[in-house]
Amino acid sequence: MRIAGSHILPVSQERAYALLQDPAVLGKSMPGCDSLEQIGDAQYRMKMKMVLASVSGLFDGTVSIADKSPTSSFRLIVEGTGKIGFMKGDGLLSLVPADGGTNVQYEGSVEIGGTIAAVGQRLLDTTSKMIIKRFFDKLTAEVAAENSTISGTKSGTVTS
Repeated sequence: MRIAGSHILPVSQERAYALLQDPAVLGKSMPGCDSLEQIGDAQYRMKMKMVLASVSGLFDGTVSIADKSPTSSFRLIVEGTGKIGFMKGDGLLSLVPADGGTNVQYEGSVEIGGTIAAVGQRLLDTTSKMIIKRFFDKLTAEVAAENSTISGTKSGTVTS
């Protein structure tokens, strides 16, 4: 299945690129992600829970960042397997300055197999869109929390 879309992050292009490369931020932003730990240069071990239709299960896998073009684009490759099947995703993320921040444009493909595909194939498109939306919503919340902490520190310094 092909996926494509975009989302505006309310930060500079440089900051958006850094956030999207940060394993702590990615781990908090990826729906269902239990852990994301670095195992190599731009490669991470991932544990996540997938839920599709009436089927759910734990997946072990990897997240790799490739084809880096600092501040403008990179490729995100996600692979995982579990008792209920497998998933593979490969997407190109492009970052473009936009009014109020950075437009993160993405396009790629997602593939699932096994029980999860047999049960949830017709829901895959809707579920993929929902997962991507949740990812960007969580990432935007991380940005807002970071900005709030920075603003709180600055106003605390001024008033102290």
